[in-house]
Amino acid sequence: MKDLDFVHKFFPGASGNDVVLLLLHGTGGDENDLIPLGRALMPDAALLSLRGKVLENGMPRFFRRVAEGVFDIEDLKFRTRELSDFLNAAREEYGLSKARFMAVGYSNGANIAVSLMLLYPAQLSAAVLFRAMVPFEPDARTSLANVSVFMGAGQRDPIARKEITLELKKILERGGAAVTLHWHNGGHELGDDDLVAAQQWIRGRAV
Repeated sequence: MKDLDFVHKFFPGASGNDVVLLLLHGTGGDENDLIPLGRALMPDAALLSLRGKVLENGMPRFFRRVAEGVFDIEDLKFRTRELSDFLNAAREEYGLSKARFMAVGYSNGANIAVSLMLLYPAQLSAAVLFRAMVPFEPDARTSLANVSVFMGAGQRDPIARKEITLELKKILERGGAAVTLHWHNGGHELGDDDLVAAQQWIRGRAV
């Protein structure tokens, strides 16, 4: 199928669980990186883990950037459309037409997950975003009334800085998303507390 063109891995979920975790790695990662995280977050969910198509000094990413923290917006929107097309094809290929997709993204992967929510809000019912940034300022208010979001941010993150995190939270809430923000007492790296907080958030809600 022509749109099923991301390198990826798919693992079916347990019977009766209609949640698919869409796993989106950070810069330099691949389709294997977030599988342990996905299993830890929701052991019974299906996993769909992708590898970004863009290479930056040999490191996979989901879209180009001009410099650290400065995104190539045209490429970001093009790659987001590619991702949306891939998800449509994956739903058909793997029999997921009735599944609910939850993005789980770290850094670059979290950023394209935010872009997906803003441009194609029907694709996701929820998202777990670790160290996400504002990908772009949306031209119009996107309706995210049925989307719930967990954000894991670093108090001393030099990349996804505190003010950027708060601005992203404001953008998502302005669209109607229910946002839970967890602060890690550290930087851009993930801590054990990020995982625990995300697990508790998932257990406390219906995806």
